Amino acid sequence: MAPSRRLAALMFTDIVGYTALTQADESSALKLLEQHNRLLRPFFSRFHGREVNTEGDKFLVEFESALEATTCAVEIQRFLYEYNLSAAHDAKIVVRIGVHLGDVVHSGDDVLGDSVNIASRIEPLASPGGICVTEPVFSQVRNKIPNELEKLAPQTLKNVRFPMEVYRVVLPWLTSSEPSPGSRHPRLAVLPFSNISPDLKDEYISDGLTEELITVISQLPEVRVIARTSVMQYRATTKAISQIGAELGASTILEGSVRKAGNRLRITAQLVDATTQEHLWASTYDRELDDVFQIQAEIAKQVAEALRIKLQVPEATRLGARTPVRAESYLAYLKARTLAYSLTREKAPIARAEFERAIALDPHNAAAYAGLADLIRRIGWIFDTRPREVWDAEGRRAAQRALELDPNLSEAHSSLGMILWDDFDYRGAERELKLAIAFNQSNAVAHCTYAYVLEELDRPAEAEVEFALAEAADPLGADPLFHHARLLIWLGRFDEALPLIDRYATFGPPEGSHSILSDYYLYRGNLPRAVEEVDQLIAIARESDPASDELSLYIAWRYIMTGDKDKARPILEKLEATPKEPLTQTYVGAWYAEMGDLDGCFRCWQQAAKNHELPAQELRLDPRLGAVRQDPRFHDLMRALKLE
Repeated sequence: MAPSRRLAALMFTDIVGYTALTQADESSALKLLEQHNRLLRPFFSRFHGREVNTEGDKFLVEFESALEATTCAVEIQRFLYEYNLSAAHDAKIVVRIGVHLGDVVHSGDDVLGDSVNIASRIEPLASPGGICVTEPVFSQVRNKIPNELEKLAPQTLKNVRFPMEVYRVVLPWLTSSEPSPGSRHPRLAVLPFSNISPDLKDEYISDGLTEELITVISQLPEVRVIARTSVMQYRATTKAISQIGAELGASTILEGSVRKAGNRLRITAQLVDATTQEHLWASTYDRELDDVFQIQAEIAKQVAEALRIKLQVPEATRLGARTPVRAESYLAYLKARTLAYSLTREKAPIARAEFERAIALDPHNAAAYAGLADLIRRIGWIFDTRPREVWDAEGRRAAQRALELDPNLSEAHSSLGMILWDDFDYRGAERELKLAIAFNQSNAVAHCTYAYVLEELDRPAEAEVEFALAEAADPLGADPLFHHARLLIWLGRFDEALPLIDRYATFGPPEGSHSILSDYYLYRGNLPRAVEEVDQLIAIARESDPASDELSLYIAWRYIMTGDKDKARPILEKLEATPKEPLTQTYVGAWYAEMGDLDGCFRCWQQAAKNHELPAQELRLDPRLGAVRQDPRFHDLMRALKLE
């Protein structure tokens, strides 16, 4: 094929200090390079980039537009910055990125021409962790990205005839020559506000305000806020601020109290440097309950000012843009959220009634619709005996109404994304979950759910990125750690999985620890240790509910692991005929596959798919299911799940 010429955006990346590291410790350098390649490649495809070639520690990537190339560069640097916060010193990955838009010649899979040379010369001008772009890129993106573009002095580049106009993309998390407090405080934790109201039953108000502040402050452009799951463990704690900061990886702490008396609120708030325990800002708000949204916006703006974060006009406007709702509706919403977090069969109808009461009191309460959508889905999976189509439609209507009222509500996009995922609408789920993350980078649930979706789409490298972001947002959250470790086990990266398993064991439920350890030992070939972990699962399940499907599944699994398939089969046949719990058919199918009974496996999984109870992560990625994936019926199953 003859060479062709066209306009393209080119991105060069380069690891800072890689040559020196190679000379000092070649083995460590190669490990770092492998991790670098694994982390960066998913970003290229996400923004429709084509990897042209890789030379050592450099990537050359071609994009169809300057906007996609620049946005990809920003997201790479954002991710690496957050990744490096918790990485060991010798595992930190710092890159420079250059982007140029120009005419290129395509010759096979390669690109040639002056534009390639220019892009390669622009990249070294970037600071470590930074991005530089040329004048043509600047012209295309200056009004289309939230980042400022700062012009550098005209640059004379090697083998480039004319001086080039070059711009630096301003990345707020990078330190300048004189570090600002904002750059030193990238992660913030909102500790549970104390309830000092006369009525102790008003504690749901202080808990609700804590969560609301987490959501509002998460809208600040330069702050990553720790999720509710992690911070609520510090209610009434006696630990020092410095210890809490160290445990959460947060360098700034917001704490305070709430007092409700009649229709008035007194809220105190103070911002503390977790390292020095210095008070950065404090204030008291004595207002009507109707002003609670305004108070939240004011606190967020004061936090931004204390951390010297420069708010652009759209960001400042958005902080105060939430439509006020009636006080009674807001209180009902907070009560419902508190009930929903510790959901039981008894609390489920009460929580739903409170969400519905909040909506009845104020039909414009978008957050109440989003909370109701999430609750309906959870009740549907656990308690609801009605046909799935009924409660699924109810949840979808609630989520869509929330978005009609507030298109910027992260929780509503997250709820709708999970509903679409349940319905095998992967494109729609991905769209909504990405929007949920865009409106709240600290939405750990959205990051984690998006990772599940990516696993089912057979994009494990991208799933790893989302799991890591979920863990950064929710460092004491169990689910991201469990599923990230499981993914690494499937990928055969056991040494990377073990630290996650160890962290999970410190705060996750015991049954979760034994479950992931049984997988870890089984896949590493240590059958006796795997059986020991399953024995622990059997003991826990027997004590919890001797009649549960879970206990029967563990017993059958132990028989299969120890080669006693004849004892496992009648247990599985009974579970297949009369499943009492969601996902039972999924596990029975997997156990049949382990026994070599592919007819039984597909029989169960086809039924599970009809019931929308078949997570496809294992089907896609579990190496032990290789024989299943070779069976022609597997493709029929993937089509039923709308994955082919």
